[in-house]
Amino acid sequence: MSSPLRISVPKRSAATAAVLANLGRQTFHETFIADNNPEDMAAYLAENFGEEQQLAELQNPDTLFLLVQMQQQPIGYAKLRFNSPLGLEPGKKPDNRLEIERLYVLQDWIGTGLGATLMRRILDEARAKGCRSVVLGVWERNVRAIEFYKRFGFRQIGSHEFRLGNDIQTDLILRKGL
Repeated sequence: MSSPLRISVPKRSAATAAVLANLGRQTFHETFIADNNPEDMAAYLAENFGEEQQLAELQNPDTLFLLVQMQQQPIGYAKLRFNSPLGLEPGKKPDNRLEIERLYVLQDWIGTGLGATLMRRILDEARAKGCRSVVLGVWERNVRAIEFYKRFGFRQIGSHEFRLGNDIQTDLILRKGL
């Protein structure tokens, strides 16, 4: 008997873009609204989680999405970017690097082990593609996520600005060698 939990690479279609736009808006809002201005949040969501934006991201050959479904209902996802320059000095080649641009699960699934299952799948994807390292940006105030990434061996290598609407925030850049 198969598990009702499924992690898959979704089709690069308008229907998938609609699912990712809705799931992206919901998970980002749930994760960060308590600590941010509603106007900044609304601006960020509108700019980054429209269906056209998601379709463009899906069609980028350097981008891979993983969609998590429980009994065919979307409950989480990851957006991965190959050959990412995140955390590199200007001019350095980003060959063989994977960036986790997004890793989110619905609030009801936080703490269930689903995030860890998704992270293991991400690391498997990175190894299968011959990546030597994985990088990501995480908000400096998102302590729970930072601790999660540290459990998987990620270490801070820098920081950069992240714009949420009109609010300039600081993301820590974390890296894990493979």
